[in-house]
Amino acid sequence: MSDADTVIVLDFETTGLSPDYGDRAIEIGAVKIQNGIIVDRFQALMNPGKPISRFIEDYTGITNQMLTMAAPCDEVMEQFADFIAGFNLVAHNASFDKRFLDAELSNIYRPYSGQFSCSMLVARRLFQQAPSHKLSSLVALNNIQVEGEFHRALFDAEMTAKLWLVMLEQLSNRFALVTVPFQLTQKLSKTPKKQVHKLLKSYQI
Repeated sequence: MSDADTVIVLDFETTGLSPDYGDRAIEIGAVKIQNGIIVDRFQALMNPGKPISRFIEDYTGITNQMLTMAAPCDEVMEQFADFIAGFNLVAHNASFDKRFLDAELSNIYRPYSGQFSCSMLVARRLFQQAPSHKLSSLVALNNIQVEGEFHRALFDAEMTAKLWLVMLEQLSNRFALVTVPFQLTQKLSKTPKKQVHKLLKSYQI
């Protein structure tokens, strides 16, 4: 299996688009992939200390009543910081999730050592002709079995993990790569589309 197989794939549901505007996390879901298999999961609602909008309720299925019974963000994030300790991280549209992870962990003064790779940016290079690079569209494109509803954190994390493994397999098969280092996925996500083939050919062994 490749080095990129051992990662934490995570997803946040939030009160809005950015912690810069005071938005907070309301749910975290994550799965640990080891040797190509999901070996552990983390899921928790968290109380952001303020009501969420009707739009967010409708979008996620998470209600204000559910959140009033949830542990506060700081308590949940203490547990999550332990869960991700020492592992690299993957998310679909990772810049969004990284902003919330950074903001929530900074509130409790917990650092983390893992680096991020973005499954959406990798997919844009690998599936250049796809009509959409939304998670649900890529799941459908790759015939990944769906049992649940998108826009809940753990389900989205699991679907991202399955997509991630499909992409690693395709990279390995299409470009005869013995391993797919995590750093390669990061580099791939920043490579202009026209240069992708050249980059991956250079990693062939």
